[in-house]
Amino acid sequence: MALSRRGRRERGIDYWPGFVDALSTLLLSIMFLLSVFVMAQFLLGREINTKDEVLTRLNSQINELTQLLALEKSGRQDLEDSLANLQASLATSEGERSRLQALLDQGAGSNSAAEKRIGDLTGQLDNEKQVSARAMSQIELLNQQIAALRSQIAAVESALQVSEAKDESSQAKIADLGRRLNVALAQRVQELNRYRSDFFGRLREILSDRENIRIVGDRFVFQSEVLFPSGGNELNPAGQVEMGKLATALLDLAKEIPPEINWVLRVDGHTDNVPLSGTGKYADNWELSSARATSVVKFLISKGVPADRLVAAGFGEFQPIAPGDTPEARAQNRRIELKLTEK
Repeated sequence: MALSRRGRRERGIDYWPGFVDALSTLLLSIMFLLSVFVMAQFLLGREINTKDEVLTRLNSQINELTQLLALEKSGRQDLEDSLANLQASLATSEGERSRLQALLDQGAGSNSAAEKRIGDLTGQLDNEKQVSARAMSQIELLNQQIAALRSQIAAVESALQVSEAKDESSQAKIADLGRRLNVALAQRVQELNRYRSDFFGRLREILSDRENIRIVGDRFVFQSEVLFPSGGNELNPAGQVEMGKLATALLDLAKEIPPEINWVLRVDGHTDNVPLSGTGKYADNWELSSARATSVVKFLISKGVPADRLVAAGFGEFQPIAPGDTPEARAQNRRIELKLTEK
């Protein structure tokens, strides 16, 4: 260990991990901002859709009431016209009655005929007065209905204004919620990045300084040959030693991470692109990569790491980090990756 540290001092300071940490922080921040934006858009879209439905119903009611008011106004106008005609007819009848009464007084014409005519006109006048009274009663009823409709329209308009005010208040609340989520999640990301940096720093110190154990981006990578025999998923003695060191570092870190940070260590298994024969224990590289990741997780659990802080995943040969079919590229692609992340 002293030789490896002296070797690092002779080679100079290694800035690459710091650059990788900064880049991972930037990427996680961008992903977080996108997630918050999508969440805010979803909440805002749902709130606006609800308000749009209310506004649509209110506008429909206003349209129906407006049409009914127009019909009532039209009926009222017809009644007013009928009343005017009746009043004109009444005036004409009264004029005719006066003329006949004058003739009767002067002794002109037949008294009986004049009296009969006067009786007819009097009856007609009474009928017209009754019709006029009914028309006035209908007009009064229409006026009451129009007043009621106007009151309903005023109530609908008031409800519409209240709904619009609530919509503005909801949008303000959504904006405030998004801002608070941004602050809270940004703090969580920063804290987790800090603990990830500490964790990788400890792993670099406690694990042997070998080329087949290295950091790639935000992941700690073990070449499969360090941990497993060829084609197998059982940890070899050397692999158990390295994973024991890892378990110790992880348990120490778990004591420092606050309980509100919901973290997990993800163990990803990867293989090269050489297909399995299918006659052995595993039918294909999917099964082999999954079995190796599960084997590492079970070993860490046996060393005291909580099972709810571990995740195993198999990717087969479909996530290579080195292109090509050379032995060197395939050796790099056969690996176990460790990543400290959130659930």
